[in-house]
Amino acid sequence: MKRIILFLLIISIFQPLFADNNPNSEKSVLQGTIIDKSSGTPLIGVDLYFPDLKIGGVTDINGHYYIDGLPGTSAMIEVSYVGYQTISRKINLKTTRTANFSMSESADQMDQVVVTGVSKATQIKIDPVPLVTVNKVYINEHASAGNVIAEIANLPGVSAVTTGPNISKPFIHGLGYNSVVTLEDGIRQEGQQWGDEHGIEVDQNSINRVEIIKGPASLSYGSDAIAGVINLLTAPPVPKGKILGSVTGVYGTNNGLINGSFKLQGNHNGLVWGTVISNKEAKNYQNRHDGRVYATGFKERDARAMIGINKSWGYSYLNASLYDDLQDIPDGSRDSLTRQFTYQTTEADTYRPVVPESVLNSYAIPTLHQHVQFYRIYDNSNFNLGQGNLIVNLGYQYSHRREYTHPEAPAVAGLNLKLTTYTYGAKYNFNIGKGYETTLGVNGMYQISTLGASTDFPIPAFHQFEIGGFFITKKSFGKLNLAFGARYDTRSIKGQAAYVDTTVQYFPTLYKGQNPTETPNVIQQFSALHKAFSGATGSFGATYNFSRIFLIKANIAQGFRAPNIAELSANGPDPGSQIYHVGDTHFKPEFSLQADLGFALTLPYLSINVDLFDNNIQNYIYQEQMLDANGNPERVNSNGTPNPNGQYSRFTYVQNAARITGGDFSLNITPVSWLQFRNSLSLTYGTNLGNGGNEPDSLRYLPFIPPLHTHSELRATSAKGFGNFRNLYVFFGFDHFAPQNRYFAAYGTETYTGGYNLISAGFGGNIVNKTGNPVVEIFLEGTNLANINYQSNMSRLKYFDNPAVPKGVQRGIFNMGRNISLKVVVPFDMSPHKDHN
Repeated sequence: MKRIILFLLIISIFQPLFADNNPNSEKSVLQGTIIDKSSGTPLIGVDLYFPDLKIGGVTDINGHYYIDGLPGTSAMIEVSYVGYQTISRKINLKTTRTANFSMSESADQMDQVVVTGVSKATQIKIDPVPLVTVNKVYINEHASAGNVIAEIANLPGVSAVTTGPNISKPFIHGLGYNSVVTLEDGIRQEGQQWGDEHGIEVDQNSINRVEIIKGPASLSYGSDAIAGVINLLTAPPVPKGKILGSVTGVYGTNNGLINGSFKLQGNHNGLVWGTVISNKEAKNYQNRHDGRVYATGFKERDARAMIGINKSWGYSYLNASLYDDLQDIPDGSRDSLTRQFTYQTTEADTYRPVVPESVLNSYAIPTLHQHVQFYRIYDNSNFNLGQGNLIVNLGYQYSHRREYTHPEAPAVAGLNLKLTTYTYGAKYNFNIGKGYETTLGVNGMYQISTLGASTDFPIPAFHQFEIGGFFITKKSFGKLNLAFGARYDTRSIKGQAAYVDTTVQYFPTLYKGQNPTETPNVIQQFSALHKAFSGATGSFGATYNFSRIFLIKANIAQGFRAPNIAELSANGPDPGSQIYHVGDTHFKPEFSLQADLGFALTLPYLSINVDLFDNNIQNYIYQEQMLDANGNPERVNSNGTPNPNGQYSRFTYVQNAARITGGDFSLNITPVSWLQFRNSLSLTYGTNLGNGGNEPDSLRYLPFIPPLHTHSELRATSAKGFGNFRNLYVFFGFDHFAPQNRYFAAYGTETYTGGYNLISAGFGGNIVNKTGNPVVEIFLEGTNLANINYQSNMSRLKYFDNPAVPKGVQRGIFNMGRNISLKVVVPFDMSPHKDHN
């Protein structure tokens, strides 16, 4: 398999080098001028980009641009400029050589008008699938977030289960874990997503844009995309003849976050390259209720490099990245009298001293911590072939997760999981008949997971293979846009039997000798497993534009998700989550049927968007806490033996029918071009349907369902600014999270969460030189400015505490208090000569 993947990778990279002699590789150019619509003055530094071609340009001091090396085809172009409304237009490059644009100032800096994570680059307003995107401006303005998922977790319909500020697992409309597919540049992210505290191993400094597909209509991505897709996109290549870079620094006051990044990109006549190097660290975060929260610090190092070629025949980009994270492991233990945090010092764990203030306020990583390393090599290629284009994506990933949990043997890993993943995908875009845009594709992955030297074994070693084929067709009939498609997936999982030698107290090891069933102190941890799952999915949707100001969307889709290895075979502790997981080999695959209905009204001073969904899921898999003989939440030791003071809570996976309904609503008022009042509301209801009968109140709802959330923001912008200050902005935000009284109360799995309100604000802008190019970009953001004490029902730390707490004391850890973050970006230009224009 390794040789096959390596061979395909080499072919995809080097075959295009000889393709310029292909007579079908027709070359074209596009040039024009971009001006301010109100004043007629030229705009400097406007970005023009063809997403499907990965080719772009930028306007010069006269507002002129020139892009060559374009294929003779029709492609979507996106024209964007900070402080102005983004423009998208489909251009026939066979016949068009000049395209001029007039841009209008706008206070809306978040929404993009084109999404690329579907079959081809598509305007959001005409696609029936619920979509949302954010650009680099939005990401920069939310620099206080500790990771890229936290940066988008405030968007309508999107949330995150968190374990401190640096670990966030994405959720879409109440579904997460292996129900959401996360991609980087279209390559599937695979890093033990089943784990509660296993975050997304991506450098937030390298991400330039995020696209989110809500619901199972994403036929391009297969099993596990039953909730939707989050596509994290790195920066596009710079224009020809350019060498551009930046140095970025971020500081956060709450936990002393220090985040530095260096970026450099170049393009020499279509030979493109780039690199991003980052370093991030933080102390323990703090709030008024808990003070500094012990073991929530981290140190993260990241590096990535890209080299590729982009010509009229297409492109091929080879990427490599490294993610290296040292992450504290919190457990919430406290002194019973003072409620100060304590820490483990011995294996027997009979006494815990209070954490000294010097340790709480330190950047040092404690003895008990995680070490997560994630290596990735992948290639994105696109070949203009015949009357269409062939996209080939190949990837290799290696995830190494170690959790050190032995205070008297700090070099011995409690958890040691190694996961190797090979991903592959190919799709061909072409037209059938008159305007039937069609995509045929196949993709999948092969995984090998092994257990390294360790003492805790939550899942067995396993092999997994999956493959799926699909088609998607789109057609416009005047004001009506249709999209439909189908997919079929298969997945096979082979889990290996394993035995554990428990001879040495606190330090069990995998037994690799003969006759395990007859050897003293050797117990069976896992039985052999061989499972195969398959399922068909489909989608049909339509968008009808009644006029330029009003449209309606509808989509119905069936999703499919095969159970993962943890859900089938788990039988052991995950130290970082404090959970002893128990799986079930009898699980069936999940199937969902989701209906979406949306409305959009766009007036000169007002826009309204409504997206409603109803998702019915058969065989929905989730976790619930188990009870001991006395009816209390069961606590166990690392070997699974019951202990009322044990370190782990025992959770089992269960499967039932479920229904998740709700909607996302937005109302944006723009009385003048520089002022906008944004409002959004997200509502998600999760109902446990059980096996068809009436469920008791404690079982009525589903776990990890976000509460009603409203966001209001008053925002003012000035693209022209004054003097040497440009692209100025200021905003004031208010978030309301309603009480979550619809929670999964059975067996103490979840508890009631009170409502809370958060106030935020930010301002920033650019300092430019005489030619209008920025020399410094500044972004200041404040979150939880009222410094309130609150617990989110999506925070796992809400349940981290002693097994028993004093009467009248609020259990668990509270979220972060007030935080002020400052982000400074210093761009630079090392281009050897001026552009053609």
